[in-house]
Amino acid sequence: MIKHCLLALMLAGLVYAVTPVASAQDANEQQSAPSGQHGYGHNHFDPEKRAAMLTKQLNLSADQKAKVTDILKSEQSQMESLRSDTSGSQEDRRSKMMEIHKSSNEQIRALLDPDQQKKWEEIQSKQMEHYHHGGQGPAGTPNSPPPQQ
Repeated sequence: MIKHCLLALMLAGLVYAVTPVASAQDANEQQSAPSGQHGYGHNHFDPEKRAAMLTKQLNLSADQKAKVTDILKSEQSQMESLRSDTSGSQEDRRSKMMEIHKSSNEQIRALLDPDQQKKWEEIQSKQMEHYHHGGQGPAGTPNSPPPQQ
């Protein structure tokens, strides 16, 4: 009888201790990944912030930055109109989005000098690597998947 009471108390204590932690984790996940933004946050898609980041990474001139900003704003506008158009299949919309993104990347590349193009290619390859690994960090980081056995 005493064993049953102790077991019930331990189980109740465990549930009591774990519930606030789980709730806090849910709240943190909701704060870090607002709905509809796939975990990237608003700044990831903001053309102004993306242009500023590229300006820093590629050392763009003021003229290049203005043109890149225009390209990114156009891309965002086209993407938003595609997202709101539900007439086609999801695969068709995804394909069109990829075409828009590819076109924008080609337009940006055309604005760059050879040194900037080399850096641009490095940035693009890192993004593709990140995309193909499901957004996981490099091996050995907390975001990386556990080693396979």
